[in-house]
Amino acid sequence: MGSVGRYAAIDAVRYPAGTRVVVRTARGLETGVVLTCLERPRQMNRSDGKILRKMTTEDEWLAQRLDHNREKAYASCTKLLARQRISTPLLDVEYLFDGRTLCFYFLGEGPPELGALMRELADVYDARAQVRALGERMEQGCGPGCGTKNAEDTACSSCSTECAIASVCSSQR
Repeated sequence: MGSVGRYAAIDAVRYPAGTRVVVRTARGLETGVVLTCLERPRQMNRSDGKILRKMTTEDEWLAQRLDHNREKAYASCTKLLARQRISTPLLDVEYLFDGRTLCFYFLGEGPPELGALMRELADVYDARAQVRALGERMEQGCGPGCGTKNAEDTACSSCSTECAIASVCSSQR
């Protein structure tokens, strides 16, 4: 469920495209890949966060462990959904790089029992579980005007060319 954003390095290093980095976003610590590096750094009119550093060997090991735990959380959640006969489809599970935040992505809105299920999983994984309803995100987008030309003039922080769902948002309007 990745996203694209604009990030400036806190150490003013210009990381080349393809470099794996640790970033601080509005959600917390995450890993990322530099897609492009401006030849002439210019004043950015907005930033989605900061690049903290190039990923170290230890960071890569932690990312691998989190990915393994993500797979386990996905399997656990799928089993709990089946056991409780909740038919809301689970699309993906994401661990943020802080190792404490789990995001569960479901298609559409789930029944009230879904909240209790997330609390149970959060206890199991000692993490803050967050439920993300993809259907709601697809309907609302990432902010006012998502997927429209005037999105950059509104509170939407990642629209027009960068929003991962902008094309879907614009096709629904």
